[in-house]
This record gives sequence, structure tokens and C-alpha cells, in this order.
Amino acid sequence: MKSIHTNEAPAAIGPYSQGIIVNNLFYSSGQIPLTAAGQMVDGDVQQQTHQVFTNLQAVLKEAGSSLGQVIKTTVFIKSMDDFAQINEVYGTYFAEHKPARSCVEVSRLPKDALVEIEVIALVK
Repeated sequence: MKSIHTNEAPAAIGPYSQGIIVNNLFYSSGQIPLTAAGQMVDGDVQQQTHQVFTNLQAVLKEAGSSLGQVIKTTVFIKSMDDFAQINEVYGTYFAEHKPARSCVEVSRLPKDALVEIEVIALVK
């Protein structure tokens, strides 16, 4: 088991790592729209979703993986009313490669984010 950490994504805001590699699989912690410096992205759900993907790409790269190696995502959203807008951004990152996905509405996310995404990916 190997912990993953990169300064290109926000540091964990609790007692956990940005991700873990086990048996050639990378499990990310949920990424919210914080910049690498730890600042919350002020903006709509689409801007926040883009930042989440920036963070995911950074931790995946550190793990020796990429969005193209993602096999499963879990998307947590504050409101199902934002589903179509999040899907629009999500589709720009997963255009041809479409991993399995779950999407759930939750009552609240850390730092009052509008979206949080975690991934499971193959490691090369």
C-alpha cells in the first residue's frame, strides 16, 4: 500500500491522504473545488467542477495514472438541479472513455462545495 501526495492538488483537510495505491489500483479521496493553495473556487457549479478535475488530474498523475485509466467515479452533488451542468463539464473530461459512475445528492459537502468527485483508476 502506498500513500499519494502532490503539492499540485490541495492538501487533505483531515486525517487522510489524497489517495492510496493498492495492487495496481489507485483510490482517490474525494476532491472538492479547492485550489492547490487551499483556496475555495468562488463560482458556479461548472467552475467548481473544472477545479475538481484539475485536482483529480494532479493526484492521478502523481499516482502514475490518468483520467484515461479511471474505471469508476463517484460524484457527490449538493443539488440534483445541477446535474446537467456538472454532466456537461464531466463529459469534456470523459468524452470517449466513459468509466462507470455513481452520482448522489448529499445535504452538505466539506467547505460548502457544490460538487465532490472521487475516482478509482488503474496504475500503469
